Amino acid sequence: MKKYIFLLLFSVMFSNITMGNTIKKTNVITAVKDEYKKVDSSELTPAVVEQILKEYPTSKLGGVYKNSRGQFKLIMVLQSGSRRTVYIDQYGRWFTPQR
Repeated sequence: MKKYIFLLLFSVMFSNITMGNTIKKTNVITAVKDEYKKVDSSELTPAVVEQILKEYPTSKLGGVYKNSRGQFKLIMVLQSGSRRTVYIDQYGRWFTPQR
């Protein structure tokens, strides 16, 4: 009887560990789907363009990238010639990406 209880407990613990590994694998897949892909600047929404002109009036747009959630990664070329990478959503809200 004790052996059966031990086997039952062991199988329950092993199944929990297996489920935990499955969850981790799906998280990796989700992270891959959020890659930014290069797009044309015509895909920028009016709210984004307004915020760019407000925050970076003398800068030029060096590159535009967009992910599946409608968020933009912008490469701004500052007046000094240096580049700055900034992130903004489709509604014109600036954010810091989570790694």
